[in-house]
Amino acid sequence: MNSRNLSDTLEFLLLGLSEDPELQPLLFCLFLSVYLVSVAGNLLIILAIMYDSHLHTPMYFFLSNLAFVDICFTTTTIPKMLVNIQTRSKSISYTGCLTQICFVLTFAGLENGILVMMAFDRFVAICHPLRYNIIVNPKLCRLLVLLSFLISVLDALLHTLMALRLSFCTDLEIPHFFCELAHILKLAWIIISYTRIVSSVLKIPSAGGKYKAFSICGSHLIVVSLFYGTGFGVYLSSAATQSSRKSAVVSVMYTVVTPMMNPFIYSLRNKDMMGALRKLISRI
Repeated sequence: MNSRNLSDTLEFLLLGLSEDPELQPLLFCLFLSVYLVSVAGNLLIILAIMYDSHLHTPMYFFLSNLAFVDICFTTTTIPKMLVNIQTRSKSISYTGCLTQICFVLTFAGLENGILVMMAFDRFVAICHPLRYNIIVNPKLCRLLVLLSFLISVLDALLHTLMALRLSFCTDLEIPHFFCELAHILKLAWIIISYTRIVSSVLKIPSAGGKYKAFSICGSHLIVVSLFYGTGFGVYLSSAATQSSRKSAVVSVMYTVVTPMMNPFIYSLRNKDMMGALRKLISRI
């Protein structure tokens, strides 16, 4: 197989989800709608938390950061896809592809980190409620987010620099709607946190107490299941089948659908958030 140097590589071709010309207008409208709903929903979450002093707690601090990361995550992939559909061009430059890989890895890593922090927050709230304000203090929350950001950036830069050293074959087609660098999702801390949470909740004698405890972290459990469940589905399906197009379709769930669903999951199940949103909308 003949390879060529990176200096000769001009562009890649993003094949997208379908090559059927009749489906392109439908895909454009669908993903544009999803992107607008995702950005608007997550932006409302951020503004509601900012303007309501009752929500200035660690849990909502992490939630506002998650909403911001979701906006950035979808912005790194969907706009380029929409431009390609509108211009009927599948190309992305070599530099653009590496840049997209770097940003996707950065925000995916941040999403992982913030979900771990939220799991830690719920673990302390349920298992150590009397020490919650001491353990999960504002300074620790800011440090955790900063640490997650630094680790994510360093990880993304490392993978991008490794990609710079690769040589590519003459076939530069990517059967995906964005430049994705497959990586292993790290679930260890989340699994440990929720194992401890579930075991602690099951020890509560009253049914009402169990229901209240599960309702505290119910929204987060749904989001974690969506994000990591579909993420694992992508890599399991890619290992079990030779169809890269099917893996691209599955990856839509954790890169597009989950960021769009997060505002609804966290707001519809949360009375405080619903109240803050009503106040924000009334101000507007």
